[in-house]
Amino acid sequence: MRRIKVGDDVMVIAGKDKDKRGRVLRIVDDTHVVVENINLAKKHTKRNPQLGIAGGIVDKEMPLHLSNVGLFNPALGRADRIGFKVLENGKKVRYFKSDGEVVDV
Repeated sequence: MRRIKVGDDVMVIAGKDKDKRGRVLRIVDDTHVVVENINLAKKHTKRNPQLGIAGGIVDKEMPLHLSNVGLFNPALGRADRIGFKVLENGKKVRYFKSDGEVVDV
């Protein structure tokens, strides 16, 4: 089970986009994630009329290291650390370390 999953609301805790929030779009590998509208880079694209791609400069989301993002805790309004625990019914869930609130239901 991963601490950060696709679709989670995360906050950047280090780097040029510090304190920005976004949704996780995809997990690149074990240590990198792509967050919506965070860590944008300019990419020069060539025109391809057969695929309907217009040429020019487009913004592209680049991967962030997992150590630079934290799961957003709406109760506190900031990023928080994640832990794991097993419920009475045997289900493993994620929870916020600061207040003990369960993330997954």
